[in-house]
Amino acid sequence: VSDAENWFCECPKLYSGKLCQFATCDENPCGNGATCFPKSKRDAVCLCPYGRSGILCSDVLNITQPSFSGTDAFGYTSFLAYSTIPDITFYYEFRLKFQLANHHSSLQNNLIFFTGQKGQGLDGDDFLALGLHNGRVVYSYNLGSGTATIVSKPLDLTLNIHVIHLGRYLQNGWLKVDDQKNKTMSSPGRLVGLNVFSQFYLGGYPEYTPELLPKGSRFKNGFQGCIFDIQVRTSVNQEFKSPGTPEGHPNSGRSVGQCKDSPCSLIKCRNGGKCVEGGSTVYCDCLTGWKGAFCTETVSVCDPEHDPPHLCKRGSTCVPLPNGYTCHCPLGTTGTYCEQG
Repeated sequence: VSDAENWFCECPKLYSGKLCQFATCDENPCGNGATCFPKSKRDAVCLCPYGRSGILCSDVLNITQPSFSGTDAFGYTSFLAYSTIPDITFYYEFRLKFQLANHHSSLQNNLIFFTGQKGQGLDGDDFLALGLHNGRVVYSYNLGSGTATIVSKPLDLTLNIHVIHLGRYLQNGWLKVDDQKNKTMSSPGRLVGLNVFSQFYLGGYPEYTPELLPKGSRFKNGFQGCIFDIQVRTSVNQEFKSPGTPEGHPNSGRSVGQCKDSPCSLIKCRNGGKCVEGGSTVYCDCLTGWKGAFCTETVSVCDPEHDPPHLCKRGSTCVPLPNGYTCHCPLGTTGTYCEQG
């Protein structure tokens, strides 16, 4: 915004500085490869990578049964990424068990696993995806000449743990859920091989939005709940194995907790703040007037977070007073809020 000699930048939310060059995450407080997300101009939230937890992701977390938290308030999903499953082209079988976090949002539109050609700059149609849609399990795959989709009957919500067994040989796929009847389907077109380059994603997806997933495999949210004992084999004569290299070890992940653990049990938010947890990610959501990692700092009348915001204009400086505030005007401006030339 220019005004003859005096120009200044009106910064968008979460940025500050004369040129709006400072973002909360520039001086990234998060450790160990966490994803930093600006919660406000002064506070960041650390979305913890696989095997870490805590406010700054500094605590080591041993995960034997991963728990996923769906899509967080910032639009990121929690996920695990394993190396590409070899020899999956013509035959595969998967087994897994899962437990839902709740019976409402965790059944609407949630990705359980995905592998495909798209993502990270790659393009192509082939994919294999499993998810939940309106209370049913949805299994779909595309070998490059069209999508096959198998939808289960609605899940029996009186069951605590659900079991899925699915497979494919060439174009023919099958899905068995809990005690439901086995369902089968054949993919259209002529192609018979599944060619995937991406890693094998469990519970969610690393990209910020699911739009990068190929059509037909777009589950809006990540999985909410625990996934146990996922196993795969790529030939009838093989033993089942956990994905990953070495076996059972993911390459990366975000906001994945240990099933039945609550990171909020270790954290006390003060002054009416509410602890929010998503897998291994944890932060305090402060009441109006408070800020900081544990809501222990007061928001001054001059802070950008203050509601209502102060009215000092044109690069003037807001200075708190015992009751209210005053604006220190730069040269060439005057008025209560430095609003006049």
